Order: sequence, then C-alpha cells, then structure tokens
Amino acid sequence: MFDYNGVPSKEMVSSVFPSEERINKGPVAVIECYKEIPCNPCATSCKVGAIKPFDDINDLPDINHEACTGCSVCVSACPGLAIMVIDGSKSDESIVFRIPYEFSPLPQENEIVDGLDRFGKKICEVIVLRVQNLPYQDKTPIIHVEVAREFLYDFRNIKVVK
Repeated sequence: MFDYNGVPSKEMVSSVFPSEERINKGPVAVIECYKEIPCNPCATSCKVGAIKPFDDINDLPDINHEACTGCSVCVSACPGLAIMVIDGSKSDESIVFRIPYEFSPLPQENEIVDGLDRFGKKICEVIVLRVQNLPYQDKTPIIHVEVAREFLYDFRNIKVVK
C-alpha cells in the first residue's frame, strides 16, 4: 500500500513512535521517514545528537528518543515535512503535537481546526495552542495543536476552515 499511495501502514507508523512512557515524559520527535533517499538535515540540525549522524546520505534517520529534548529544530529543517514533536505530559486525555505547516492561511491561536489523518481525511477537531513562525524556520511554521489521545497514531495534519 505504501508504495502505491505513500501512506504508511499502522505498523509502519507505530514502528517509528517512541514508547508511550517516553511520550508521557515530555516533548519528543517522531520521524516518519520510510524511504532511503539522499537527505540528512534532521541529523545535521539536531543540537543534542539525538538523531545519529548518517554513515550514508541515503540512510534512514535513527533517533534516540531518550536523548531527544523535543526542541523542534528538526521539524522545520526537514524538507519532506516528515517530522513532528509529540508531548503526552500535558494530560491523560490529550497529546500536544507540533507539526510543520506550509499552507495559507496560517491558523490563529485558540482556533478550532480540522484534524486530519495521513490520507487527509478529517478525524477530529483540534485546538491550535501556538503558531511558531520564526525566521530560522525557513518559511516552515510549526503549529502546536492539542489532539485527543485516542488519535495519537492517526493524527498527522490540520485543515483551517474559514
């Protein structure tokens, strides 16, 4: 299926997520990179060395979730928009996602937007907590949204409905 439509299976998704225990400790990056391609900005941008340097430019990223601080620098550095940061420490009911967002219009803080799965289908409504759009992010804003915990492995993006 992945080779046909580019959407990873649930098994592929769960294989790149950290343990639920780690998710609940605080922010941590999730790298959804499933194909070997010549790319390494995630590893070169990681200031704490949580994403290991590549032996070959075509290697898949290898992240040490325990070393990751969830700083989000890798999120905007990834040209494939394949990285997000998740944080389950806020509550037992929700997860905070930090996702790259390169669409217009940008959502506003406290706005309710559609939460989308990897197929682009609406699965829930989410609240925008923060819009981070800094010069060092190279025109890739990072949107912080609060998502019901039941959508941890399904949520992937948002749609602003105006």
